[in-house]
Amino acid sequence: MKKETKKIFIGLSCFIVAFFYLIIAASHYFYKLAIKRSYKKFMHNNKDLPRKYHKKVKSPEETTTLIDAVEPTPVEQSGEEWVNEKGYETWNITSEDGLKLVGYYIPATIQSNKTVILAHGYSSKGKNMGNCAKLYSEKLGYNVLMPDARGHGESEGDYIGFGWPERKDYLIWIQRIINEVGTNAQIVLHGISMGAATVMMVSGEDLPEQVKVIVEDCGYTSAYEQLSYQLKRMYNLPKFPLMPATSLLTDIKDGYNFYEASALKQVQKNKLPMLFIHGEEDLFVPTEMVWKLYEVCVTEKDIYLVKGAGHGMAYSTDKPTYEKKVAEFISKFIK
Repeated sequence: MKKETKKIFIGLSCFIVAFFYLIIAASHYFYKLAIKRSYKKFMHNNKDLPRKYHKKVKSPEETTTLIDAVEPTPVEQSGEEWVNEKGYETWNITSEDGLKLVGYYIPATIQSNKTVILAHGYSSKGKNMGNCAKLYSEKLGYNVLMPDARGHGESEGDYIGFGWPERKDYLIWIQRIINEVGTNAQIVLHGISMGAATVMMVSGEDLPEQVKVIVEDCGYTSAYEQLSYQLKRMYNLPKFPLMPATSLLTDIKDGYNFYEASALKQVQKNKLPMLFIHGEEDLFVPTEMVWKLYEVCVTEKDIYLVKGAGHGMAYSTDKPTYEKKVAEFISKFIK
């Protein structure tokens, strides 16, 4: 009897140890896949897009990341091309944790105190927001700032923060605009995808009075919910125990965890008017998330759902209505 008990104990112990190491290995894999700075091949999976957007993607140099492409079709001018043709000033700031961050500033053609700070999405860069920049610059007469988020573009950082550490970076960018434009500055924050989650996370901070309004386009509720959703969608795996393990690893390596990176909790503290935009065919950030965010927002708000739009495609799907909705909403709060 004792020998049988001993065998069972040894077998159970071996199983627990093997399972423990398996979870450690899996969390390191998922960390490298989702958090560590690298080319994200899975971002170019066409099954996340309506068929009209399907196209081949061979390398990161050949295309804007589809998740953040506002103008996805090859025949249209990319946002970056417009930025380069327009011309810009390169700005630098230093984050609280010592990273050199880069942004691209386009002053208004006619001097203005109105400025939009744009926030790009996951695995993208500031200049890829050129289509939104063009709207604000050419049609609305704004100054435009397009930062590269930490871990993206020309900015330093070897990990992606899903908007949580980036929210503090944006506080510094906001102050940089106030220093440049003056204390009478009027500022809009406008983000897409991870950038939308970023500006929503910023909304829960103590913001200067110069920040007047926020536009979020296809942002997620939290890093935990978004990554759990992708874990199920891509690998058909449950969130436990891999998500807690990867969150702990991220906390150890990068100083934040998936639970605290919550746009939902920050929007509950938000004091600014907010416009929520989402594509009705979004398969990357499920459309149901926008309703959760909209419902907890207690300030003046509006919601714009775009029929036929996949993730990050709201603008290109219905440009006239998108521009009209954005212009009308922000004009209520910026004069």
